Amino acid sequence: MIEGFPFAWHHCRSVCHGGRGRRYLVAWTLSLLLLLAGTASAASPPRLLVVGDSLSAAYGIEARQGWVALLEQRLDGRAEVINASISGETSGGGAARLPDLLGQHAPDIVLLELGGNDGLRGLPPGQLETNLRRMIEASRAAEAEVLLLGIDIPPNYGQAYRDAFTGVYRRLADEHDLPLVPFLLEGVALDRELMQADGIHPTAAAQPRILDNVWPVLVPLLETELARASD
Repeated sequence: MIEGFPFAWHHCRSVCHGGRGRRYLVAWTLSLLLLLAGTASAASPPRLLVVGDSLSAAYGIEARQGWVALLEQRLDGRAEVINASISGETSGGGAARLPDLLGQHAPDIVLLELGGNDGLRGLPPGQLETNLRRMIEASRAAEAEVLLLGIDIPPNYGQAYRDAFTGVYRRLADEHDLPLVPFLLEGVALDRELMQADGIHPTAAAQPRILDNVWPVLVPLLETELARASD
């Protein structure tokens, strides 16, 4: 842990409320990462692997506008970002691809953003849970930390199915003690101005907000990896 970090973090939490608080948090965490990066400049930067579907593959917009590209820009060389997301990907496809991705990239942190296409196809939530668990266990076996990015599905699929679907993410997060973003599209999905005409994919304007949903949960993992690199 970096000296002074606990005090600064609790101070930030005490004042970070609302839109102004979110901007303060972003600026504060960027400053923290700059400090950490300075102590770890001689070491290789942490490597982040994003395994997702169209929500992370910048479907319908330019790749540079997607939230993963914005994450890379925000990190500004303090960490390497590898986006292995594919539009249309299911949890089964991701589970099949992950072992090769882990062997090829040796990531320090794996961001799992899958399940939306499982839900839209009405696949059993138990199948989603099995596939995500395989991915979590494979990532942990490769000595990578895991950040789970949760997804919800439209109301017309029925409340019982939605509850079973979203419950998968919380259950796996509890089971494996994982950091969780409960809903990647929080503050986006119900805003028509932030969604493309299909009502499923976010617009370019929505991408910074998506990143802001991920960032506060990702920062502690980055702080740990950067501190480890400086040892």
